[in-house]
Amino acid sequence: MGLLELFITACVPVLNMLLVTGVGSFLATDFAGILNKDARKYLNNIVFYVFNPSLVATYLAQTITLESLAKLWFMPVNILLACTFGLILGWIVVHITRAPARLRGLILGCCSAGNWGNIFLIIIPALCKEKGSPFGAPDLGAVFLWTVAYNIMRATSKVADEGNARTNDTKVSNSGSSTGTASEENLSIPNDNNQCTLPLISNSSVPSSKTKVTLSERAKRFVSSMFRAIDFKKIFAPSTIAVIIGFIIGGTPLIRNAIIGENAPLRVIHESADLIGGGAIPSVTLIMGGNLLNGLRGEASVQPSVIASVIVVRYILLPSLGTVLVKSAVRLGLIHPDPLYQFILLLQYAVPPAMNIGTITQLFGVGESECSVIFVWVYALASVAVTVWSAFFMWTLS
Repeated sequence: MGLLELFITACVPVLNMLLVTGVGSFLATDFAGILNKDARKYLNNIVFYVFNPSLVATYLAQTITLESLAKLWFMPVNILLACTFGLILGWIVVHITRAPARLRGLILGCCSAGNWGNIFLIIIPALCKEKGSPFGAPDLGAVFLWTVAYNIMRATSKVADEGNARTNDTKVSNSGSSTGTASEENLSIPNDNNQCTLPLISNSSVPSSKTKVTLSERAKRFVSSMFRAIDFKKIFAPSTIAVIIGFIIGGTPLIRNAIIGENAPLRVIHESADLIGGGAIPSVTLIMGGNLLNGLRGEASVQPSVIASVIVVRYILLPSLGTVLVKSAVRLGLIHPDPLYQFILLLQYAVPPAMNIGTITQLFGVGESECSVIFVWVYALASVAVTVWSAFFMWTLS
């Protein structure tokens, strides 16, 4: 298969993403007035609680096997390597461009965290359906992707609300700091009469019967503190529950035969979930298009050297390093020789920054406008960069 044919094949999923993203940007304009900030928030909640869990459970129930689970072990290692090299290159960019302190975290985040969720959900199924693609069924890619994608969607839908709560708490604490200073100073000045009654030895150094706690009581306190510290609502989010359900259905032959298949007696459950999950990918892409419009409206200015450096890191240096790492792992026998699996591992180094970086900037209230400006340029070039690297990766695997 020629390189030109592979390039044309790689253009199809990128064009699909650009068209749907453009529709989302148009709907977010003042002329349309449909996909405004509140509408994107509500749509994101629907994706998080309804569309995304249905898609996760459906894909996993169809594709989960013991053989596919054995291939997953290198996926988190590959993501960790991508983040590590991205942080190192981002640190170099910060020092070369002499970026201001308020933008250093934004640069590090753009260089290290890639969009491993939304873009993969569009590119992989589209490539698998193309006649010139060297891959198999698109469901195989879902097994590798959803270990990361559902966590990204969960973080994207939750961080904005947490950022507003923290901002309000900060304002309240700052307003009360001036009144609390005087009282704290009065309490910190000891009275001469009280100094005579102060003990010469601290109470903590004196052994007391109250401090003697048995080992069982300490264990109970530790377990109870752990349960209070862990937020089970975030751990057992809808997508997490959907993954568990998908593993149970796919890994249990009795349940799988009853729900999945043309002759399954309960196939209506699978068909309904598949119908609902079909709205996840277009909804997420529309939201991404509306968020990118903020960069065109922003009045903040970013150094051209910063934008150029982020583009070089994301689309030249990281893909080159990723190609060397993945190919070396294949030669050492660490990765299963499945072309789709290798393509996903390679493409993880060539995607633009994660969309939830913009939400994280809102949480801290630093670099919001600058983040939108960087995203406009980076995602504008993503159509060319992702297409070129996808064609190159398929050429090496074909």
